Amino acid sequence: MAGVSVGDMVPPFKATLQDGSALDSATLVGVKPFVLFFYPKDDTPLCTQEACTFRDAYATFADAGAEVIGVSGDSPASHAAFAEKHRLPFPIISDRDGALRRLFGVPKLLGFLPGRVTYVVDRTGRVRKVFNSSFTAAAHVNEALAALAAG
Repeated sequence: MAGVSVGDMVPPFKATLQDGSALDSATLVGVKPFVLFFYPKDDTPLCTQEACTFRDAYATFADAGAEVIGVSGDSPASHAAFAEKHRLPFPIISDRDGALRRLFGVPKLLGFLPGRVTYVVDRTGRVRKVFNSSFTAAAHVNEALAALAAG
């Protein structure tokens, strides 16, 4: 699976959020940079750590004018409970059928577990950073912030 790489334009997508509403990437491209972080599963230790690290840095992302968006294969109801439990201020996409993972080319860990990959997309829709690390949750936030700061 080739996937989305640094320098590529983000592929257009539409997805369902935890509240059941739709997110269209066209509402972001040309408007603001955004960070799309794919994670394996709600309420697992490392995924919770990653989401909470994005939560704790959310004001810094907002100050940079960027939106943070989580993505996993859990249901909207699972995402809503996860977001409420951990006070997550950002939207979470429900990628139940894995279409968004396939579109971005997010690799699987050990060939079968959903991977943990973060994409930083600039205001024009160009991918500026792709960070793939399944076992270092906090590094995703640091890498995303550094990419935003670099412009």
